Amino acid sequence: MTKCGHIALAGLPNVGKSSLMNTLVGEPLAMVSPKAQATRVPVVGLRTDGDVQYVFHDLPGLLEPRYLLHARMRGLALETLAQCDLVVHLHPGPEAPAPDFLGISKLDRLPRAPILTVYTKADMVPADRRTAAPDALWVSSETGEGIPEFLAQVARHLPEGPFQYDPDDLGTQPMRFFVVEYLREAAFDLLEDELPYVFQAEVEEFREERTPVYIRTTLFVETESQKGILIGDKGKTLKAIGMRARARLEHLLGRAVYLETWVKVLPKWRKSADALARFGFPRSSEETP
Repeated sequence: MTKCGHIALAGLPNVGKSSLMNTLVGEPLAMVSPKAQATRVPVVGLRTDGDVQYVFHDLPGLLEPRYLLHARMRGLALETLAQCDLVVHLHPGPEAPAPDFLGISKLDRLPRAPILTVYTKADMVPADRRTAAPDALWVSSETGEGIPEFLAQVARHLPEGPFQYDPDDLGTQPMRFFVVEYLREAAFDLLEDELPYVFQAEVEEFREERTPVYIRTTLFVETESQKGILIGDKGKTLKAIGMRARARLEHLLGRAVYLETWVKVLPKWRKSADALARFGFPRSSEETP
């Protein structure tokens, strides 16, 4: 009998959720950045081993909202959390023991699904120094330590049932989603201070039937001064962001890509309900009308 289930990779911002998911599926689907709060929407990664299909959901960090975008990110995380068969509470090993999940999620009650606490960044904590949580699961996205044990433990919690996706699939999001994510990842890598957090991308045109694949995008920031920084001297910064994102897209598509980028100012978009809905952040059930 086959098993198939949905697993939420949850926790505070910057605990290694995206790195772990990329390791689990064997493909860099989720953007990874040393800066916190890089993941804005849940990213789905698939892994099929024998008679078990794992559907991993890399969630935005469970942060305290400071503006409407944060509230929408938290809402998306909690709605996904409520629908999963297992919640994996991830916490960095160097900061063990992990805090109580109810406390960090600020929920009134725990999710219906079982919660499995797992410590990430195991490569940074030798086995003989894991005294804060010696019997817990420890994993490393860098070395692969603990991954087989992690998968075996997760599989025990998954329900019996048919596979929901083709066993060869690695993700469920459309290519337009990855265009936006790879541009955002490049922005997080190349821009400093607050600028990556006011950066958003939108795909205006995607022609996969052309060679090379033609993709036209608009990049948004909130002020004219931010626009100048994003473009950079003689367009150098904008060009570097586009080149980095294009390389990631060509790897994923296995084809040449022509990526066109334009920059516009959309004032205070992170606090605008209309702008957030346009960018794929719908009103959550937690949000006050």
